Amino acid sequence: MDWTDRLPPRDWLTRGVVLLLVVALLTPSVVSAITYDREASNLKPGTIEQPANGTTIISVQGYHFQGQGNKKKPARLVAVGPKGGVKWVYNGSKEGATWFYDVDPLPNGNLLVVSTQRGGTLVYEMNPKTKEKVWKKFLPIHDTHDIDLINNGTQLLVGNMRNYNETTGKNDDRVYVYDLEKDEIVWQWHLRNYYEKSAGGDYTNDWSHLNNVQKIADGKYALDPRNMDEVIIVDRNTGEVTTKLGEDDNLDILNQQHNPDYLESESGKPTFLVADSENNRIVEYEKNGEDWKRTWELGSTDTLNWPRDADRLPNGNTLVVDSSDHRVIEVTPEGEIVWEFYSPWLPYDAERIGTGDESNGPTIADQDAQGKYAITGSANLDPGTGKSLRMSVFLSNAFAGTSMQDTMRHYGARWDQVTPFIRPVWMNEYAFIAAIFALLLLIFWLVGELVYQRRRIYDGVKYRLG
Repeated sequence: MDWTDRLPPRDWLTRGVVLLLVVALLTPSVVSAITYDREASNLKPGTIEQPANGTTIISVQGYHFQGQGNKKKPARLVAVGPKGGVKWVYNGSKEGATWFYDVDPLPNGNLLVVSTQRGGTLVYEMNPKTKEKVWKKFLPIHDTHDIDLINNGTQLLVGNMRNYNETTGKNDDRVYVYDLEKDEIVWQWHLRNYYEKSAGGDYTNDWSHLNNVQKIADGKYALDPRNMDEVIIVDRNTGEVTTKLGEDDNLDILNQQHNPDYLESESGKPTFLVADSENNRIVEYEKNGEDWKRTWELGSTDTLNWPRDADRLPNGNTLVVDSSDHRVIEVTPEGEIVWEFYSPWLPYDAERIGTGDESNGPTIADQDAQGKYAITGSANLDPGTGKSLRMSVFLSNAFAGTSMQDTMRHYGARWDQVTPFIRPVWMNEYAFIAAIFALLLLIFWLVGELVYQRRRIYDGVKYRLG
């Protein structure tokens, strides 16, 4: 008789219960796999209180690790209709795109796309109807976030970061103008002309993280050296910095921001609308004389998670890319969401077709809507499937009114940020949690069996070895 036949019946009952628990925990994963729609399951509308005034183009950075992308979590462009329906998806991994960053609507209806590739950056004009490239230019520069087409489409305004020169020992982070007809750089300005080595990040690596450039007038360029916590305006003719918003390490003003947009009030006051990323908010500053006044503050760590773009629309609302919540929202000046769309993995830029490039709407001061506002009205969906409630909201509700509410909300927010990258694309958030518990239960079961049966295992091994 085999030794297992001598085990008490209650031991087999325990094993049966554990097995049933494992099967029950894995069942949601099986259901997710069966019901998964490969093309659109993770692209879902959230709150749609009013249709958008046009198609929204979203550039999604995509998953990337040590130079390798994940074809199941690609860099992509997503076109979303007014009511949240997906019009088309352009998969960048098929052309070797590591990441998608800036996307700009052009006057002729085409799109200017910035894509990082192995060995450099590819910028091209794409026809959104045919998905064909009208022209393209490969630049041997690394991790470029923003390139704008300027001067009637003849030149490129390029933000060049991560540009340390080991031979000279100088950091060559810069903005430059590339002439497409002459096929050469016709003007450039280095950030070391203005900043000390001690400013920003690591001088020998990602020093400035210059993530945005914008032509705001003839010979006037707004730059966003993120790691300096500042937005500056450079005069092309003199090379001087004529305007500055923020101060290095003064994180109350700006904290590693992205994609500032320059606006002017009806009275001509310079204004910047900024995705204040590490502060998890959108802010607007208006210049009065030599001083900047914060006229608008939107969101908080409760409602935004690393926003990286904000555009003022002609209707006065603001289109916000809430990157680590994997969504794009349109909000009123008072913070009410009227349009919401979930698009993993890490959306970077969003543009509303028909409203021009970047911000083309009134300032907050001109709308008489100054103040600090929370964001309300989100559907709070799981960004991986567009079905379940986000973990940060679930935990916040579960621990509401207790001393643990803020802590659990924080851990939930981190979970919402990270899990879309590590879980299988066909598995929803709660199925993923159940699968983790199933795996842990199996491990404990295995360890328990080894401990419980250690004597029999030892005797069996000893017998077989003679």
